[in-house]
This record gives sequence, C-alpha cells and structure tokens, in this order.
Amino acid sequence: MATYGTSDFRKGLKIQIDGTPFLMVEMNFRKPGKGAALYECKMKNLIRGTIVDRTYRAGQSLEAADVMEFTAQYLYKVADAFVFMNNQDYEQYELTPDQMGDAWKYVKEGMECQVMTFDNNPIAVTPPNHVVLQVQYAEPAPKGNTATGVSKPVTLETGAEILAPAFINTGDWLRVDTRTGDYIERTTAPEEKS
Repeated sequence: MATYGTSDFRKGLKIQIDGTPFLMVEMNFRKPGKGAALYECKMKNLIRGTIVDRTYRAGQSLEAADVMEFTAQYLYKVADAFVFMNNQDYEQYELTPDQMGDAWKYVKEGMECQVMTFDNNPIAVTPPNHVVLQVQYAEPAPKGNTATGVSKPVTLETGAEILAPAFINTGDWLRVDTRTGDYIERTTAPEEKS
C-alpha cells in the first residue's frame, strides 16, 4: 500500500488511519523554536463525516486510502437502499440513507452523480452542484402580496422541502444548489434525453 510522508501532506489528500478513510481538509505547518517541525491536520472521516484533529512530526507517514470516485447513474430506490450504476462497467452499488446524507433530497432517476468507494464498497455520493426539480406542492401565495424577499416552504418532487420565493407555485421547475439547499431560480422543464 502506498504511503504519504509529511512532505506530501496537503488539503484534499485521502489517507487511511486504522483502516478508516479520511480526507485531509486542512493542514498547517508549524516550526517550533526547538525540535522537529509539526504538521497540524484537520481530517474528515469519509464514512462517518466527523472531523478529527491530529498532529504529526516531520518524517512520519500515513497510508494512502484506497478511495475511488466515478460517475454513476441513479437508478431507483428499493426499501432503504439507493441504487446507482457505474457508467463505465455497469456495476451496481447500493447506498444506505446514512451514506447518502442530504444528497437524497436532490437525486432523481436517471441523474448522474459522483459515487465514492473505499475498498470497492460505496461510502458517499455527490449530486451535481445544481439540479432542476419540479415543485410537488406549494402553498398558494396570498393575493396582493407583492413584497420582495418573502419566502415560503415548497416540497420538491424528491420529497425534499426548501425555501422559495412566494410567487412559486405547484408544478413550477426550480434550479436548486445541492451544496446549500438554496433556491437559485425558476426555470423551464429540463430537456428529455432520447
């Protein structure tokens, strides 16, 4: 298994500690007056999503994580599992609601997402940054309410609830930022691929 020395430490590095994959989200180099240089690292557990702080001395090394990311198409949901298919080899992967996190709010059948695997087991999914989804339900806006900046909760076709402007109605198509869950704009229905 490949290893990374402290000179290789950088943000975005995927490493393995005690058999668990981590993503280095922050790395600070510190050279005290006496002794070896210190590498203060903030790392995200790729399975649980928790953040840990670790400090390493110059010359130490960490094992590289066997983490892969690839494009996969969301096929369907069966019981509590979300099924994705790798676009290259057509292999199917099932992710649990915990592994999906908030991504379930923005995926619909046929959508392409990034799936991350560790030792060939799926651990996370990342939907596109912006998606177009239809409003399943929206409370009617009160007549004469033309105030700008007024928001109301709307339910999307995936079952997710977001805040949208008061003028949004049931059946409208919205562009949503999947990283924040924020409404971007009202748009037209996406083109069907043939």
